Amino acid sequence: MNKWIEDAVVYQVYPKSFQDSNGDGVGDLRGVISRLDYLKRLGIDVIWLNPVYKNSGVDGGYDISDYRAIAPEFGTMEDFDELLAKAHARGIRIVMDLVVNHTSTEHPWFCASRRDRTNDKRDFYIWRPPYEGGVPNGVRSMFSGTAWEKDEATGEYYLHMFAREQADLNWHNPRVRRAVYDLMRWWLDKGIDGFRMDVINLIGKPEAMLRSDGSPDQNGFNGPLVVDYLREMNREVLSHYDVMTVGETGCVTVEKALEYAPLTGEALSMVFQFEHMDADAGERHKWTTAPLELRKLKTVMARWQTRMHARAWNSLYWCNHDQPRIVSRFGCDTDEESRVRSAKMLGACLHMMQGTPYIYQGEELGMTNYPMKTIEESQDVEAIGAYRELVTERGEMTPEEMMACIRRKGRDNSRTPMQWTAGRNAGFTSGTPWMPVNPNHTEINAEAQVDDPDSVFSFYQRLIALRKAHPVIVHGDFTLLMPDDPQVFAYTRCDGEHTLLVACNFSGEEAKLDAQAATRGERLIGNYEDEGCADTLRAWEARVTLL
Repeated sequence: MNKWIEDAVVYQVYPKSFQDSNGDGVGDLRGVISRLDYLKRLGIDVIWLNPVYKNSGVDGGYDISDYRAIAPEFGTMEDFDELLAKAHARGIRIVMDLVVNHTSTEHPWFCASRRDRTNDKRDFYIWRPPYEGGVPNGVRSMFSGTAWEKDEATGEYYLHMFAREQADLNWHNPRVRRAVYDLMRWWLDKGIDGFRMDVINLIGKPEAMLRSDGSPDQNGFNGPLVVDYLREMNREVLSHYDVMTVGETGCVTVEKALEYAPLTGEALSMVFQFEHMDADAGERHKWTTAPLELRKLKTVMARWQTRMHARAWNSLYWCNHDQPRIVSRFGCDTDEESRVRSAKMLGACLHMMQGTPYIYQGEELGMTNYPMKTIEESQDVEAIGAYRELVTERGEMTPEEMMACIRRKGRDNSRTPMQWTAGRNAGFTSGTPWMPVNPNHTEINAEAQVDDPDSVFSFYQRLIALRKAHPVIVHGDFTLLMPDDPQVFAYTRCDGEHTLLVACNFSGEEAKLDAQAATRGERLIGNYEDEGCADTLRAWEARVTLL
């Protein structure tokens, strides 16, 4: 893998909520251009740009109707070219979202596919006849309900693992793969620096889950052909460019990740795994208010750190457009001191591990979840579907219980506008924002933090600088300390020359350290002004020491 990928820190931009330049209430490409100097000041190396392609407006841009066109609300292709050029001029690379498990049902391929059963695009999608007059089988959508939608024109069902407006492509058709590789080359020839690949381990769905036989729901992730398709993609496209690739891979194991992203370079650069995002899961999986189980989180993170070392590359993240704000989830946002301390602690804990760190817009400010009161405020197709299923249809949860879950875990939390200033609409737009601004923007905003040496922003600047100054952070191995402690996440990183000791308190109470975790050395960074007691961590304290 290229050294620049190992050394890089990535900043994720959700364009719709980042910066509006024309007052229509929707973030756009010219807005991103206007904030490049902010990102350069933070110190990041790569922007991951969420989808800006023409889409049908159902799932935040992940329902693409034209892969080679910019959605009008985001601007023009000329705007994109200017963004790319100006980012590159600042030494910042651009990674695009690649969404090729599915397209919008408005995409010309699907429009042709549904016309009749003999159309030459029919086999671009997954069509099946009814089973006993109903859906082909029990496969369920990730957004609740059946994953099959009947098309009256032909009497058959098409598969949609997400919204019914997102029809799954048939990757078993070599013509589909060639069409995808062609659009990838089109963007790479334009000069982009790689792809984040949406739900990429769904592309090789096992035939058993596609039969019209009435069988129960089956897991379509990690099918037997995913590795073959990724290697083919690499041979045909990726190996011919200097690019970063990261695959979003639900239900992935370390063993599968070693196949999808080996350091030998025949597939992807790295994958996103989700195991650590289940450390606070409940009986209804995501829809819970259960607190973090720190021992579970430590076990998962340590497994990925140790088993991937020298064999594959990790991606490191707490937040993204599909996850809530981490300071509200694993930290504390009930008072200002705790919010700042826990935001810094969470940053230190993650950024000192091995892998490529990803910062989601506003994470570097300690932005928090949004205080949503009713489901009518939600813009998220996933949350709306889950509410309908669990509250309205099944009656398994009361509206109040479900809204508590959505306030804690819903995707709307990460999609509220970026908080630039304390002024009107947080400086995001001069118009009416497409989504409400968090009312706490008057206290939490970039303008208040960029020149404050004690701010969360400044702390993230220092974390990024440390990564570039100390090779042990990039290359060292990982050893978990105090694995059974319910408050402390402590570990060492060693490269044979230096040892880094990281100790983080995931609670608002004092925590004791064992002798190994309490070792003194050169303090590289911490979120208290003084070092405190060697054997004690204060509330939400983070301590990084070079031994």
